[in-house]
Amino acid sequence: MIWKRHPDVNMLNQFGIDCILKHIGIEITQLGDDFIEGTMPVDQRTKQPFGILHGGASVVLAETLGSFAGYLCSEGEQKVVGVEINANHIKAVRGGIVKGICKPIHLGRTHQVWQIDIYNGQQQLCCTSRLTTAILD
Repeated sequence: MIWKRHPDVNMLNQFGIDCILKHIGIEITQLGDDFIEGTMPVDQRTKQPFGILHGGASVVLAETLGSFAGYLCSEGEQKVVGVEINANHIKAVRGGIVKGICKPIHLGRTHQVWQIDIYNGQQQLCCTSRLTTAILD
């Protein structure tokens, strides 16, 4: 297990109550030994004007998963902040729910790199992202 904190899906979902996560419907659904998974609806809150999932909403899901994963890999009073994210939007999504899966690429003492893949309801890859986070003491 990569987590230094005691992971709990309910705790992570409570973190999202008073911020963008609740507003756009992001929910953490699963924690494994080396991954975190979450979902987001594709609806009026997350679509762009042309009726497909907004790329920015995909990035919010990716950054959320990577930031939570980074937090779980920190300890004590350490804070984790995102310093760089990129996203490649591969397939348009018009509705339903997308699922993001976040896994580590690099877990260093001061920086982490996370791979976040987002899938549509047919398990087709629609976005792939990398997030670099910094651990602050």
